[in-house]
Amino acid sequence: MGIMTMNGFLGTVALSLAIACSNSAADATIRVPAEQISGLPSLAPLLNRVKTAVVTVTITGRVGPEKNSVTDKGSRAQRAASRPNLPAERQIRASGSGVIFDAEAGLILTNSHVINRAEEIIVTLVAKRIGSDPGTDVAVIRVQAQDLTEMPIGDSDGLEVGDFVLAIGNPFQIGQTVTSGIISGLHRTNVGIEEYEDFIQTDAAIYPGNSGGALVNLRGELIGINTAFIGTTNTNPGLGFAIPINMVRFIANEITKFGEVRRGRLGITFEDAPSAAARTLKLSTFPTAPVIVGVDRRSPGEDAGLKPGDVVSKLANTPVRDASDLRNRIGLLLVGEVVELTIVREGTPIVVRASITDQRKNIRLK
Repeated sequence: MGIMTMNGFLGTVALSLAIACSNSAADATIRVPAEQISGLPSLAPLLNRVKTAVVTVTITGRVGPEKNSVTDKGSRAQRAASRPNLPAERQIRASGSGVIFDAEAGLILTNSHVINRAEEIIVTLVAKRIGSDPGTDVAVIRVQAQDLTEMPIGDSDGLEVGDFVLAIGNPFQIGQTVTSGIISGLHRTNVGIEEYEDFIQTDAAIYPGNSGGALVNLRGELIGINTAFIGTTNTNPGLGFAIPINMVRFIANEITKFGEVRRGRLGITFEDAPSAAARTLKLSTFPTAPVIVGVDRRSPGEDAGLKPGDVVSKLANTPVRDASDLRNRIGLLLVGEVVELTIVREGTPIVVRASITDQRKNIRLK
């Protein structure tokens, strides 16, 4: 009861803030409806514009003996997909959520794990798998339908901790559900469920079946795709995680073009410092940016002149936070792209350029 009351309070405060800001020129483009028929603050008008873009995704398929499928990528996080734990191979029927992002083409975003093992995908109508990327847990499916409503796309790079958000999905197969909260954290990389992690953390409740659903700002824009949760109990919704929409858009573009993400290879191994490997390089000081500890022979990294001990301070002229950040950003580089890195070697900044090659071996991160 306390949780529900807090969510209601957050929604009211968020709406009041939006109303107050709407009088300023800077926020003149924000159109958050202020009242319902009773005259009380409500997010219902906003939701009425966007909720039809969030759909239920149901799959049928077969699975073999396995661990609990919502935790088989790590015990610290649970998948927000409603899927049974089956001890032997048999037919399954599972469900999650999806977001229509291109109404004309009938394209829907969801999570890779939602449609994993699917032999048939149903979104009211039968949908077709376009492709998926298990490394980021993004998938694209298509339906042949008219008069679809698509979700406006926001910009996840502009998010701040404390921004109000809504999570929309179809938990527990009971029907579309909306929860409210704030952004609790950004750039979460230590959840331990994906190869490439840069999650938005939110306290808006995310439950089994919410996977692939929408994380929405108060403009009604899609800013993330819900994917997992941690620490949920009968009385606590725990911590929810969503994939930032800017990452999702890149992955979705690759999937719609090629049916998969064609990641290139730079051929370097790097770690955060201090670490055992970094200490063996006998650096005079331990930098905050990642340190290269290995360069593959005949790789683009070697061709660019990268060496063990180099500190990668910038990629594409943008500072690198840590090894996870560098890993994520290299994983989103296009094959054939020439990337500029700023490294620090013996205290001297050096700019090098490397061409990303079309190889299926990803960069290693110990």
